[in-house]
Amino acid sequence: MNLPDLNEARKRTSKEILIKTNDYIVKENLKDLGQGKKYYVKTYGCQMNVHDSENIKAILEDMSFEEVDNLEDADLILLNTCAIRENAHNKVFGFLGRVKHLKESKPHIICGICGCMAQEENVVKEIKNKYKWVDIVFGTHNIYNLPNILFDSMTKKEQEIEVFSIEGDVLENIPVKRDSKYKAWVNIMYGCDKFCTYCIVPYTRGKQRSRTPEYIINEVKDLVKEGYQEVTLLGQNVNAYGKDLGIDYKMGDLLRDVAKTGIPRIRFMTSHPWDFDDDMINAIKEYDNIMPYIHLPLQSGSDKILKLMGRRYTKEKYLDLYHKLKEIPDVAITTDIIVGFPGETEEDFNDTLDVVKECEYDSAFTFIFSPREGTPAAKMQDNISKEEKEERLYKLNELVNEFANKNNQKYLHKVVKVLIEGIGEKGNLFGYTDTMKLVNVDGSEDNIGKIVDVEITDIKTWSLDGKVVK
Repeated sequence: MNLPDLNEARKRTSKEILIKTNDYIVKENLKDLGQGKKYYVKTYGCQMNVHDSENIKAILEDMSFEEVDNLEDADLILLNTCAIRENAHNKVFGFLGRVKHLKESKPHIICGICGCMAQEENVVKEIKNKYKWVDIVFGTHNIYNLPNILFDSMTKKEQEIEVFSIEGDVLENIPVKRDSKYKAWVNIMYGCDKFCTYCIVPYTRGKQRSRTPEYIINEVKDLVKEGYQEVTLLGQNVNAYGKDLGIDYKMGDLLRDVAKTGIPRIRFMTSHPWDFDDDMINAIKEYDNIMPYIHLPLQSGSDKILKLMGRRYTKEKYLDLYHKLKEIPDVAITTDIIVGFPGETEEDFNDTLDVVKECEYDSAFTFIFSPREGTPAAKMQDNISKEEKEERLYKLNELVNEFANKNNQKYLHKVVKVLIEGIGEKGNLFGYTDTMKLVNVDGSEDNIGKIVDVEITDIKTWSLDGKVVK
């Protein structure tokens, strides 16, 4: 049993980051462990978690498990969790109640928790003491060892907890079962060393460590051969890519090399404003297949709050970068904003509104501050009432909605390129523009998986309607 340790997770040393290519092994006696059994994976949180679940599914199928969409039909249930906000935390424990009820009628079911919540010391203590019926717990650093963790749980019939609070290495050759045949996630780096005061990610994901360019480029080349239309380059802070490699090769270089593979569409996320340099901007301008869509988290428009958050930029520097990015033709920019951070005054909040008014974002993910145990912000005095936080969020969202609609209006009657991804709930096609606008499309199902011309016929705040141009 290995339990997470917050103090260990904080450490950053000069230890060499290893590239491991042979750690994932499914022993012969485990290849049929899931024969006749079905699995259900529920994913919470960011795109990194979504991609981790694609790895988990592939590993389970290497062990002969079969995926099901219905929780009640599963023999193995895994919750891949997110620790970024309290809401995600509460959802996981709420869902565990359903699983416990199901397990009472089907005792053979194996239940597991993995992902970022599994890296939290207080969460694992709670599971160990109060949720003894949860069979396995593993973290973000040892997904590759799932076959052995499962085997030990099934043979020993006792709770298996294997979580490592380490800086981490880079593991290659982990299998993947992609959720889409047209769009793919590609990890380019792991972990984060920024230590924003409100964020738990540096503790749950380890230190910043980049994959080597060769592995990334070869993965994208394989996706091109398989007919994929789009890749999204993933990392907790993709703009810092390469800084730990010890070579003169950064994110701008990687963007150019990925563009040269010929993949039709390239996206990347998430960006920290601190590391967004001119070379990255130039790379986006140089290649048509690097999409003109940037997610650039603001978090706050107040210099005082930004300093308390440990964001390492000022309002002025953020706006300077924003206006540089706006020079990219037809670019769309979205953001993240936290309201009600400890110490935020009405003046600080108004500073945030001023930035939103200047930037007129295409959309924004807005949140009330959520203290995460173990982070410096969780210890800060929070004297803002819940009602005040909710009122500020409402004001902010009104402004965000106004500019989202205004930006969408620019598309009315225009013909735009849309990657058709599938059929929506209402029976029509859906897809996304190069600027990441959701479009509900009238057209033939033959267009699924293709980038097609679509005329925009109607505008909504968060989506567009259109029809395929023949």
